[in-house]
Amino acid sequence: MPTPEPAVCDDQVTAGPGGAMTDQVGVITGDLTIQTTRQANNLVHVAIQYTGADEWYTLTGSPTTVPDGELEQYHERVRAAVEHGEGAVAPA
Repeated sequence: MPTPEPAVCDDQVTAGPGGAMTDQVGVITGDLTIQTTRQANNLVHVAIQYTGADEWYTLTGSPTTVPDGELEQYHERVRAAVEHGEGAVAPA
């Protein structure tokens, strides 16, 4: 029996040059925590914060549709985009 996907994936990363774009405050840079959460109807929400802060922001382009069973792979794509920087947004 296959292992069910997690409901949430999270990682700490350092944003690449140009950081990550958020809906609330624009670009954020530095040491960040990314949280990718499965919602209803194949939607996935990506939240991002300065590591250790209380405030979470929505990564621009989120929520987006991600098929069931692909949350972890999608989270890795988000992580790679933020590590690359250049105003990273949630991959389509």
